[in-house]
Amino acid sequence: QVQLVESGGGLVQPGGSLRLSCRASGSTFRFDAMGWYRQPSGKQRELVAAVTRGGTTNYADSVKGRVTISRDSTKGPVYLQMNSLKPEDTAVYYCWSSLTGNNYWGQGTQVTVSS
Repeated sequence: QVQLVESGGGLVQPGGSLRLSCRASGSTFRFDAMGWYRQPSGKQRELVAAVTRGGTTNYADSVKGRVTISRDSTKGPVYLQMNSLKPEDTAVYYCWSSLTGNNYWGQGTQVTVSS
């Protein structure tokens, strides 16, 4: 059973920064890929950023240059560092992992960007 637990969400002003963390049961390096999706209220869930076991990263165009995904070199968390946040970044952010063709999701953490 794979369990993913997110932390680090909250309320931040436009232009501010947040770092989200995702901890998994067992080593995060056993996953084929891990990443973050987000779902704004009333909209579909969308990819924010992902990283493969080999270290290849992928970012949504809307966050390129503002967001960095990273993973600990051991069994530590996967992080999403978000800078220069905008109101349109407001959403529930979900940690995601892929393992042998199966997808796993965390319960989500709310990020609200507002003055």
